[in-house]
Amino acid sequence: MTTADREKISGKADVSDEKRYQAIHRVRSRIEELETDVDVLAEHHPELLDELRDVVCESD
Repeated sequence: MTTADREKISGKADVSDEKRYQAIHRVRSRIEELETDVDVLAEHHPELLDELRDVVCESD
């Protein structure tokens, strides 16, 4: 997410509901693109894919 998206989604930015919704939509679109990114990384750079998985799948 961009810094602005983080601020809008978290409520730290004083924006309209429409602006917040737009930020959520942009992030959702990026998440959908990750499927393609994972396929590319699996084929061309598996070590980088492992790094991505470590970050995304990290348990708290």
